[in-house]
Formats: sequence, C-alpha cells, structure tokens
Amino acid sequence: MNNKTIEWLLQGEAWIQYRTRVDLLGQSEANPQVRAARKAALADPKIQSLLAELNDWPGAVLNSHKSASQPFHKLAFIADMGLNVSDAPVKAIAKKVMEHQSAQGPFQLTMNIPAHFGGSGKDEWAWALCDAPVLVSALVKMGLGEDKRVQTAIQYLDGLVRDNGFPCAVSPELGKFRGPGRKEDPCPFATLAMLKLISRVPELREGKSAKISVETLLTLWDKSKERHPYMFFMGTDFRKLKAPLFWYDILHALDILSQFKWARKDKRFKEMLSVVQFKADDDGRYTPESIWTAWKDWDFSQKKVPSRGLTFFVQRILKETG
Repeated sequence: MNNKTIEWLLQGEAWIQYRTRVDLLGQSEANPQVRAARKAALADPKIQSLLAELNDWPGAVLNSHKSASQPFHKLAFIADMGLNVSDAPVKAIAKKVMEHQSAQGPFQLTMNIPAHFGGSGKDEWAWALCDAPVLVSALVKMGLGEDKRVQTAIQYLDGLVRDNGFPCAVSPELGKFRGPGRKEDPCPFATLAMLKLISRVPELREGKSAKISVETLLTLWDKSKERHPYMFFMGTDFRKLKAPLFWYDILHALDILSQFKWARKDKRFKEMLSVVQFKADDDGRYTPESIWTAWKDWDFSQKKVPSRGLTFFVQRILKETG
C-alpha cells in the first residue's frame, strides 16, 4: 500500500475516508479527522437511506438469500462500516432485529418457502444458516456481543458445525427445505458466514469450528474444479472483484479468512490473494468486474472504472495479511 493510494482513498466518500483512517492508517476513533469523517458518513444521504430502510425491519419477505437488496445484507454493511448501537438509528434497528428470536436461539426473518421446496408456502418467521450468522455477526460488530440473547444465538449456531464444515440447516418452521445438494456436504456460504461470526467472537477464534471452517473453504478452493457442494462454485464468477462483500466470492472469502493467522500462512490462501493482487492497476487501484445492481448509486457499481470502495476492501485485506 503506497501513499498515493491512501491519498486517493482519502478523497473519496466520507465512509471510505472514515474506514481508511481507522482500518488502514490505524487512527483512533478519538482522532478529530476520524470523528469528522464518521459524522459526515452518518449524514450521507445514501447511508441515511439505508438506515431508513432498515428501520422498517424486517422489510419485504425474503425470497432470495443472494439478493443484494435484502435488508440483512444491508445490516451487515452498516455494521462493517463501523456504525453501532451508540448511534441512535442503529440502536433502534438492532432492537427490532432482536425482537424475533427463535426457540433455538438464532434471530428470525420473514420467509416464504413454497410447499414444493419443502416449506409451508406461507409467510412465517424463520431462520436459515445462510442468514442467521449474518444477523448475529452484525449484532456483535455493533456492540451487542455480550447480550445474553446474542450469546444464546452464537452458542446454538456454533454447535451446528460438522467435521466438514457447516451444513445447510434451517429452523423447524421451514420443514424439509434445504438447498440443492447432498445432505452430507457442507454449505459453502453457510460455512463462510459462520466463519465471519466466529472471527468476531474471541473465545471461538482458535476453536474447533474455526479450524474446520477455514480448512473447508481452503480445500474447496484447492479442489475448485471438482467440488461444487450445493452448487457453489469457485470458478470465473467467484474470482471477479465485487463489492460490497455479501456473497460467496473471492474478496468476501479473503476478507474473512484473513482474520485467522494460520489461514494467512497457508499456500492456498496465498494463491487466492495473488489472483486479486494481479488485478491492480499501476496505481494500486482496483476496478469492479461484477456489480450488484441494487447498489447502483455507490462508487463500486461501475465496471471499467477504478473504485475507491472496492480498492479499500482489497487494501484492508492486504494490510491484514501484512
């Protein structure tokens, strides 16, 4: 990371300035420039729009976990941005998220799984392992990690780990529903989402579920031509640079794997990282190769144009790896 890249990032939108100062430059939240950038980020119309939408939690009935317009992905984004329960709008949103906790522990969303897919065909509160850890991870990041309700959810979700990763698991309300794959296979996205949660829980970071999940994801990379459990591939689309970091793609995987020291030393991780590094331009900037159309107003929504937001995410990974 060079000074020229940093200077360019600091000319970007307020949220990019804020996270660049904290995550890349290591400046304190008490720093006047950090505080000014954070205040400007909170006032940004796009972020205000996200907060207004999330205040209507849970929003529309969930019909696709991959959709970047889903509120639970937007909740994860504002948490990653550094907004937390000390911010009044975020505190109100978190309260609404936690009002619907299942008997098992995970927090619920409204879903409708058709009967021919194993569901009831009705709108109901439920959870799946491709959304529950995303919600809990966001709540932890927002400062609620010690809340008993969050702790209950963490313990239950972590207990679902198997020897080959995390399965496609759903709450009882969803009946026999599961994704298109063999029951004994791990779900790659559920494993990735759980690993993100695990990375934010100190007592789990060196535990069994962390070791298994890291190995599962790195093995899937190593065997990417042969193994595609639940139709999650690590091919051409997986390797395209895309932001925000929501789904099963190379940047999201690297961002999460980079939180574990032993993963960063693994040759398979280094291979993944080299794929991304090769895509930098001469100034250390990165250009989106795929976009989420639901985020068309953000700077990472234009192909063929270097993106400060995307570049920040890559530089954050590179800094974490040293």
